[in-house]
Amino acid sequence: MKICIRAHDLGVKGTDGILAQLKSLGIDGVQMVCYKAYEDVPQLPGAITAQKAASIGKAFADAGKCIPLVGAYFNCVHSNREKAAMGEQLFKEYLAHCRAMGCNYVGSETGSYSDDPWVYHPRNRTEEAHRAVAETFSRLCDTAAEFGSTVAMEGASGHVCHDVATLQKVRNMIGKPTKVIFDLFNYLDAENQGNYLDILDRGLETFAGDILLFHMKDCILQNGKAPLQPPFGQGGLDLDAILGRIKAYDKNAVLVLEETVAPHIQHAVETIKTTWERV
Repeated sequence: MKICIRAHDLGVKGTDGILAQLKSLGIDGVQMVCYKAYEDVPQLPGAITAQKAASIGKAFADAGKCIPLVGAYFNCVHSNREKAAMGEQLFKEYLAHCRAMGCNYVGSETGSYSDDPWVYHPRNRTEEAHRAVAETFSRLCDTAAEFGSTVAMEGASGHVCHDVATLQKVRNMIGKPTKVIFDLFNYLDAENQGNYLDILDRGLETFAGDILLFHMKDCILQNGKAPLQPPFGQGGLDLDAILGRIKAYDKNAVLVLEETVAPHIQHAVETIKTTWERV
């Protein structure tokens, strides 16, 4: 098992600062969103270069730290088609450069017709939406094949791929190799939150060996209201049951803390380690 964190949740920018934090906290690596982790890499086409990617990859390798996923999240069904096209172009550029960073995977959620923020829109639940996402990610898969990298997809309640079944349906429509970023909290809403272990079981069964990593979030369940997200280890989820199921699925699983920030990171890391050893 590896414990990772989103680089931009560490509260520092730049390779040296990130690696220092990982060493201090006993964390194995990061999910890297370069334009959030580096001052000199804006969210613009051409910003990530072969030289920059190679320098990141070498520094992480020398430090014995990993980058299991490069994030290039964008809303592929945004009504501003220029914005959607730019997001697709950025994703393709990261597919071209991720291997130099020591990573084979670039990921995104599937977006929403709500534009910004990405929340529920009735159009998300249509065949048109499923086709639109499949077509975009199919193009991304073609680019990935050119560079020996792989596309990773993440579902979320309120997005086009709002549940496990829909994400798998769209992956089948694409018909090309993809991996899954599994974020249990993302699938929870006011109606289904009490069934979180069933949703986890469904995901583990449906996605079989295609889960790349698990986002680690905790949750405070609220009757009839959307669940709240506290720092990991400070909510009400049955972490023994969750991590026990993940460990049974893959004892070498990659667990990525998401939206847990200082001063709560160390407690979250220790919670994962002690729970993993116990289950």
